[in-house]
This record gives sequence, C-alpha cells and structure tokens, in this order.
Amino acid sequence: MFSAAPDTRVKTTVRHRIAGLVPDDTVTRRLAVQTLINTLGNGLFMTVSAVFFTRSVGLSAVQVGLGLTIAGACGVAAGIPLGQLADRLGAKRLLIGLYLAQAVGLSCYALVGSFPAFLVVACLVTALDSGGRSVKNAMLATALPAESRVRSRAYLRAVTNVGIGAGSALAAVALSIDTRTGYLSLIAVDAATFLATTLLLRGIPAGTPAPRQPDAPRGRRLGALGDPAFLAVTALNGVLAIQFSLIDVTVPLWVVGHTHAPAAVVSAIMITNTVLIVLFQVRATRNIADPAPAARVARRAGLLLAAACAVYGLAHGVGPLPAVLILLAATVLQAVAEMLSSAAGWALSYELADPAAPGAYQGLYNTGFAAASMLAPALTTNTAIRFGLGGWLVLGALFAVAGVALVPVTRWALATRPSTVEETA
Repeated sequence: MFSAAPDTRVKTTVRHRIAGLVPDDTVTRRLAVQTLINTLGNGLFMTVSAVFFTRSVGLSAVQVGLGLTIAGACGVAAGIPLGQLADRLGAKRLLIGLYLAQAVGLSCYALVGSFPAFLVVACLVTALDSGGRSVKNAMLATALPAESRVRSRAYLRAVTNVGIGAGSALAAVALSIDTRTGYLSLIAVDAATFLATTLLLRGIPAGTPAPRQPDAPRGRRLGALGDPAFLAVTALNGVLAIQFSLIDVTVPLWVVGHTHAPAAVVSAIMITNTVLIVLFQVRATRNIADPAPAARVARRAGLLLAAACAVYGLAHGVGPLPAVLILLAATVLQAVAEMLSSAAGWALSYELADPAAPGAYQGLYNTGFAAASMLAPALTTNTAIRFGLGGWLVLGALFAVAGVALVPVTRWALATRPSTVEETA
C-alpha cells in the first residue's frame, strides 16, 4: 500500500505539468491550433522556397536575394497602414481577408516564370504576411484579457516553433525528391493552411478597441507616429530583434567559414534553440506583464545577447570539440536572451500602446521588427563575419546599449501615458 503512494504522486505531478503546457482559456487554445496549422505550412514553404526559385523557376541566387530584399521593404511599408486599417474595419475581419489574399498570393508562385513575375508575387506575399502579423497582434490586443496577453503570446510563440520545425522536417521529403511537382505540392499545402485558419478565426471574439481617452496629449491624437516615446521603444526593440538573424544567417556562416566545428553543429544549434523556446518561453513571461519590469527584463536580455556574441566569437581558432562546446554554450545564452526579450517586447508593445488604436500601434511595432529582419543579415555579416571576434563584440555592444536604453525610454513612455500610474523603471 505504501509503495504505491510515490507512483501516484509522480503520476499526479506529471499530469499537472502536462496540464500546465495547455493554455487555460478557450481563445488561446483556438489561436494555438490556428497558429500550429499556419506555421506548419510556413515551415514547409520557408524550407524549400530558395531551392524552388532557383532549381524549378530558373532564377539565379542573385535574383532571388535581390527580389526578397525588395519584398522585405514592401513588408516594412505594409505594417503601419494595415494596422491603421484594422482599427477602422476591425482586426479580425481584416485578418480573414489578408489570409485569403495570402492563399491566393502563394498559389501565384506556381505561375512565376521570370524575375519580374517573381518580384511582383514576392512583394505581394511579403506585404500581406507582414501586415497580417500587425493585424493579428491588434486582434490579440482586444481578444485576450490584458492580464493574460503576454502569457498567451508566449504559448503562441512556442507553438510557432513547433509548427515551423515540423514543417521543415516534412519539407526534407520534397527536397530529397527534388521535383517541381513536389515543390508545388508544398506550396499548395501552405496556401491551404491559410484557408483553414480563416475558419478557425471565426471562433475568436472580435473585440473592440477602448474609447479614446479625453486627456490624451495632442501628439497622441496623431496616432502611433505622433508618439515619440513609443517610437523610441519600437526602435530599441527593433535593434534587439536583429538577434533573430544570428541563428538563421550569421551563426551558420560563422560555423562553416570561421571555425573548426563540423557543419552538422548548425543543425544542433537550431534544434537546441527551438527546443529551449518550446519548453521555456511561457515560463519566461513570469512577472513582466507591466512595462517597468518588462524594461528591466529587456535590459537583462540585451546584456545576455552581448555575452552570447562574445562567446560565439571565441569559437574561432580552437579545435573541433572546444568549438562545438563554445557554440552550444553561446546558443543557450542567446536562447535565454531571445525568450526574455520577446516576452518583454510583448508587454511593452501592448501596455504602452493607446488602447483606442491597437492596430496603429501594433502596426508600428511590427514595422520595427520587419525593418530589423530586412537589415539584420547585412549588419551581422559585415560585423561578426567580416571582422571576427572584434565584429562579434561590436554587435554585442549594440545589443547591450539597446537593452540598457529601454529602461529610461520606458520610464519616459510611462510618464507620457494619459492617466497612467506606474512604478518607475
């Protein structure tokens, strides 16, 4: 009788931990399913897109790179106007329209046979994708309770990593077959996921923006672009968002061209990052729902990113085994910083925004992220890859300065919020 008690306690603990991985509210669970389906399709397309454009469409690598850069600029430009439109038409209604348009846009890749056609479709799809993120964030601002928004975003980000990882793994089949039919099939699946998500969005409450506060300063009445404090927060978070290019672009180039580590460690680095985000992103949101503590967490994230950059740089000039260990240690540091900075950014973007204009503010915030995504590859390769350890240290200093600066900038932003009583950062 007594021997069964420990087993029972263990089973109960396991059940509680599993239950803790499932969102508490119905809206977040629905959004999690929608996100999983959509990101699974995105993972499929992201993995095969470059190969499809070069081997099937017949574009050169230079043409693909140029086209995607121009498309990235279109994505940057789309966030603010579509966010503002969400405030007028309703974020949920607009998001459904954008998802349907993305399904059509992705399908058009099957018709691309020249660089001009590729450029048009890529710009359309990227603008819809970037604008869709802004509109979805605006929808979350009104559909989710304020006290659970950051935690719900953490759930959705963990699900995003699972979906993209699963999609990338499935795409390996098409890459191994290497036929146009296989690539077009994956594009069709990705388009279908956008259609499926529109059905799931029907069960999400639309929500309504809060009425404009009568004591809002005159600049705030001009919208997000008339809010210099929020602009500064957006810019600094954009600097921290440059980190996302490290895992995708900079670290693989560093491993292959500047260390003695085996190329296979690139996969280990990506898997380590993904697993850590899935397991611990929700936990990283504890006690940072308000702007002041969120800013302090962002400062910590900036300093951790600086440390990760320094450690990455130390992998040069050492043997294969030490290089692998150093790279994995840097990956862990970066993953922790990534989780903290993401959670802090969600809190800052929601809590410092004008509740009467969630679309405009989330559109502006997402524009900072999109700009960072567009500029990051050139910046990181011209520092870390070009100058080695010295370049890594410069890049780390940039992260540290941005993280530290968010504390006084957030204090400034809090001081300019109408009718806001908040602890100083």
